[in-house]
Amino acid sequence: MKNCKIGTIRRIIFVLVTIAYILLPLNGLASEGGAGHYMPGAVATLIDLPPTKPGWVVEPIYLHYEGDVDSSKHVPAAGLDTVGMDAKLDVLLLVGLYSLKQPVLGATYSVGASLPYVWMTVEAEVDDVDTPGIESYVRDQQSGLGDISLIPLMMAWKDGPWQYNAALAVYAPTGEYELGDLANPGLNYWSFDPFASVAYTHPTLGFNAALHGGLIFNTENNDTDYQSGTMLHLDGSVQQLLPVGPGFVSLGAEGFYLQQVSADSGQREIFGDFKGRTAGIGPVLGYVLPLGEDTLVTELRWLPELKTKNRLKGNYIWLKIVYQF
Repeated sequence: MKNCKIGTIRRIIFVLVTIAYILLPLNGLASEGGAGHYMPGAVATLIDLPPTKPGWVVEPIYLHYEGDVDSSKHVPAAGLDTVGMDAKLDVLLLVGLYSLKQPVLGATYSVGASLPYVWMTVEAEVDDVDTPGIESYVRDQQSGLGDISLIPLMMAWKDGPWQYNAALAVYAPTGEYELGDLANPGLNYWSFDPFASVAYTHPTLGFNAALHGGLIFNTENNDTDYQSGTMLHLDGSVQQLLPVGPGFVSLGAEGFYLQQVSADSGQREIFGDFKGRTAGIGPVLGYVLPLGEDTLVTELRWLPELKTKNRLKGNYIWLKIVYQF
């Protein structure tokens, strides 16, 4: 058993090193708008683990976020210099995954994609380009398709109560974007997110713990010549399953940490390196309903940001429904 675990870990390391090597030229390409493609809570708990059996997974997701930046903080957004910012974001995502019957390197191999529709409102004081020091209040409201994400690689190794995972998510600039608009459903640049996770599930007590981590590499926004820095993201969770009715109630908590590890580039000197950071913790409530060989899982998360730097500060609310068949 010990040799099996060591072999599994070696496989994950090999996959991650290979991905990092491929993406290495992107390192140092730099977050514009005080945010990025990855949102805390996107991949964090039991419901987010890659599948370990062949078949389909369909997952509708709803995200609500409200946050702001202190009125003394300058934030670059869509070619504009803003002072302070208030934003409200609602996203409806449809995620689909398919897992192959044939193992790859001893792992269940899955591929997938996510299609988001975005509603957003952004308010800020904007510097006048022609008259520095003069600011005007701008309120922008937009809705439309956001940037799709593709998952060409998702691997899961099951070893008793342990599960080891490695994956690559690619965010494509397919969303609507207009230079000079504060509210844009799309970010107008590519992001590459190789990540790995490990999870433990006690076979009889119903206790679950998971740790997910990854690095996001971003390309340049060609309309603004702005490059958002590489971002490290960590999400951890603990959950307890309790039998209730025909299924199980899941009670737990999630903590998250995002740290920008390389500076943004292409911005004016007023912004400095503009490295962002955020951290927070919040409760998780879910319900797991076995349906023969299928499974239906619902989960609600409230994740307040406790401390941020060069990013919006607010609250994330996630509602996820997963049907595996």
